[in-house]
Amino acid sequence: MNEGKIPQAVIDEVLRKHDIADTVGKYVHLSKNGKYLKGLCPFHSEKTPSFTVTPEKQIFHCYGCGKGGNAIKFVMEMEGETFPEAVKRMAEEAGIAVTWSDSSGAEPSPRQREKQTLFEAHAYTAKLYHYLLQNTEAAKSAKDYLRSRGFSDKLIEEFGIGYAPARWDTLVQALARQQYEPAEMERGGLLSRKQDGDGYVDRFRDRVMFPIHDGDGRIVAFAGRLMTDGQPKYLNSPETPLFNKSRTLYRLHEAKGSIRRTKQVVLFEGYVDCIKAWWAGVHNGVATMGTALTAEHAALLRRYADEAIICYDGDDAGQAAAQKSIPLLEAAGLRARVGIMPNRMDPDEYVSSYGGEAFVRECIDGAVSAVKFQLIYLRKSHILLEDDGKIRYLSEAVRLVARRESPTERELLLKELAQEFNVSVDTLKQEVVDVRRQEKLGNAGDIPTGSWNNVWNEKKTASKHPELGAAYVSAERQMLSWMMQDAEVAFTVQQRLGPDFLVDDHAAIAAYLYAYYAEGNDPNAGRFIAYLNDDRLERLTSFIALSEVPFGEKELDDFFKTFERTSLEREIKRKYEELHSAQRTGDHLLAAKFGIEIIALERKRKES
Repeated sequence: MNEGKIPQAVIDEVLRKHDIADTVGKYVHLSKNGKYLKGLCPFHSEKTPSFTVTPEKQIFHCYGCGKGGNAIKFVMEMEGETFPEAVKRMAEEAGIAVTWSDSSGAEPSPRQREKQTLFEAHAYTAKLYHYLLQNTEAAKSAKDYLRSRGFSDKLIEEFGIGYAPARWDTLVQALARQQYEPAEMERGGLLSRKQDGDGYVDRFRDRVMFPIHDGDGRIVAFAGRLMTDGQPKYLNSPETPLFNKSRTLYRLHEAKGSIRRTKQVVLFEGYVDCIKAWWAGVHNGVATMGTALTAEHAALLRRYADEAIICYDGDDAGQAAAQKSIPLLEAAGLRARVGIMPNRMDPDEYVSSYGGEAFVRECIDGAVSAVKFQLIYLRKSHILLEDDGKIRYLSEAVRLVARRESPTERELLLKELAQEFNVSVDTLKQEVVDVRRQEKLGNAGDIPTGSWNNVWNEKKTASKHPELGAAYVSAERQMLSWMMQDAEVAFTVQQRLGPDFLVDDHAAIAAYLYAYYAEGNDPNAGRFIAYLNDDRLERLTSFIALSEVPFGEKELDDFFKTFERTSLEREIKRKYEELHSAQRTGDHLLAAKFGIEIIALERKRKES
């Protein structure tokens, strides 16, 4: 049960060294809720927290999307890694010796082999493109373009910038010489299949190429800027086994050291802005890759930073993107500020026009708070020279202020608004109170009010077992919860029921528990989840483990009586179905046999 070559002792030690609250807290902003911790789920979009962490049991579970498990499972989900990959990562972080791969003859999985091949192919491709930029006449226009944008030889070298020639098969032939399979290179995003399906062509042609690295510094994708007037002007690698746009940030592998030291990250929209800012001294800058900021990006940044400065283009599109990014960053637990770009400039233009020192001073150090930016952005949609415009603006501004958690921040903002528009600050305060009361009572979440317990999820999942009824499904889950908490209870259930749980998944979990305790393990929900080999069972087990109903001899007896009664009812129902089937086929002797058995079962039910 230890995923093959990884010793169970190593898995246990990894779980012991990685507290679930600390592990999840690197990605998710958690707040205390009794003995639980709660936050917004990093695996699906939501406004009301449905994600729980239980330090006592070392597990997490989301009532919204159903994901759950222990610390290893959480890292697997967040990083898109296999079980062995996540254990290896966590072992290295905890200083646990990683020796099992060396002593095992197990072959890497096909997925692992493909990823390793793609890593090697991307590294080779980056070197090829860089060489072509620096050493070929065909790359002269690309080199001139970079010079015109202020890219020195040092920057080109440091960022590994290259050039993909205009020919259709430069990379195709180069990869073939290295004996890489074209179909595999297409899956990795380096090649494209011809439209007629016969052969392959280079995905990137006549483009300045910017390599994209993962968090460990390995090249996983490319971004290319076209040198002619065609479309698309900017082209990124597609989603591949190595590259996920929603989880990848340009330059994070180099910037995270500076981000950790300063506890601050600067967000850009594109790689050119990020590179020019790096030249200006902003070494804690990262950029999204052809996609808007996502909750996954925000959660990733929260691992390293407490504050994010949004430094997007000064045009309408850039400011709208900044507006949308603020709630994502704040939901992840980051303070957000916004750098204001004058005259609709982008960061690259600002650095080129005014220099690096001015950029850092005015746009980074001078960034305004999130709510100040939101108020500035809000002004653009109202005509403040008219009374109606002022009223509408103040109404929306008060709503923004009301959503701020800090009473001090609300007070200062309301005073500024009152002074600017010559209205009573007490009036504005009362409006804030009304808004906060309304929004607190309103149901703006993704799941029904009151769903922070097991009741809603039970209703949600009970439909999977309509023939048993929600009450019985809940009873079996309660029994499994007790079994996870007490080995003696598990032994008693094994003696009385064995594998005869009526819900298949419950029977599977029980079988794992019997084996788990037979190996001498102590009750531990997080450790038991690591023992499972099935993603669906891990999710269900993490949900079941959250149950807090106390148990004793009476509860056990009640369950066994419920089980026997339900089993009897199911058997009677099955016999009736067989009776009706026999009657339809005209087999009267068989029908009579089933009728006698039903009478006996009904008598037994009355006596129970």
